[in-house]
Amino acid sequence: MLLAIAAVIGGLILLVWSADKFVDGAAGTAAHAGMPPLLIGMLIVGFGTSAPEMVVSALAAMEGNPSLALGNAYGSNISNIALILGVVAVISPIAINSAVLRKELPVLTVITLLAGYQLIDGHISRLDAWILIGLLAALMGWSVYAAMSGKGDVLGGEVETDLAEHPLPLKASLFWLVVGLILLVVSSRALVWGAVFIAQSLGVSDLIIGLTIVAIGTSLPELASSIAAVRKNEHDIAFGNVIGSNLFNTLAVVGIAGAISPMAVEQDVLLRDWSLMTGLTLVLFVMGYGLWGRKGQVTRANGIGLLIVYVAYMAYLGSTVIKAAV
Repeated sequence: MLLAIAAVIGGLILLVWSADKFVDGAAGTAAHAGMPPLLIGMLIVGFGTSAPEMVVSALAAMEGNPSLALGNAYGSNISNIALILGVVAVISPIAINSAVLRKELPVLTVITLLAGYQLIDGHISRLDAWILIGLLAALMGWSVYAAMSGKGDVLGGEVETDLAEHPLPLKASLFWLVVGLILLVVSSRALVWGAVFIAQSLGVSDLIIGLTIVAIGTSLPELASSIAAVRKNEHDIAFGNVIGSNLFNTLAVVGIAGAISPMAVEQDVLLRDWSLMTGLTLVLFVMGYGLWGRKGQVTRANGIGLLIVYVAYMAYLGSTVIKAAV
């Protein structure tokens, strides 16, 4: 058991560090390749911060634990909105200026609703998974078009400024791109093994472990990058991290895991986890359009409300574990 706990803790630490290096390498490589700053912000950084979830879920599915993958995806989405935006908003209210982000909010809402539709029959088939992957490809194509035609957008300007302030040579970018990816796989494997071992030892389902420990751990890169962005007054990047990560989690993480191993879905996932994820996404939509609180701003009061929801959700999951143990 001690070795499994060490694998989870060590895996999470290495996962967060390697994800950060992977993002730096990917962004630097993309910049040297002449990729538009807005595209780097929405795709490279969004993809990079979701890399832990994708690698962990793919390995979990390959090793016969698809419920861990699904819990990781939905748990990370819940953590991104309720925990990360909650913490960041309490530190500093998040102003939302980017028109691109407001265009992506309806897309995230529709995709979240689609995810619920796929869960109704209690099964995510390979067809369901490939539909999600196809939507991801279409979304990436749309993002490329938006990046090419969205000159002057606030998000693109912020990313361009950030890249200019922290230039990374091409060799260093390629080095951290490769090394970061390798360490992501190694740390994810250790994390999955430790989490599954602990779950089996305590009689806790893979789903609950994925929704809690693994989801929080794999969401740490988003938390770190969002806090750093707000401290530099780059609010759109902080908000964009959450939107981009949730899109990739719902489409890529679930899609990849489902394509590797079709999974049976417990009813609790639809009634409890997906319902909360959808509710929080709708709240995000409302806040992004300024329909709750100040226009286009996540206020401190909003942040406190989100944190209360997250604590209540974690407490509820904890109570189900205790009841199962008894």
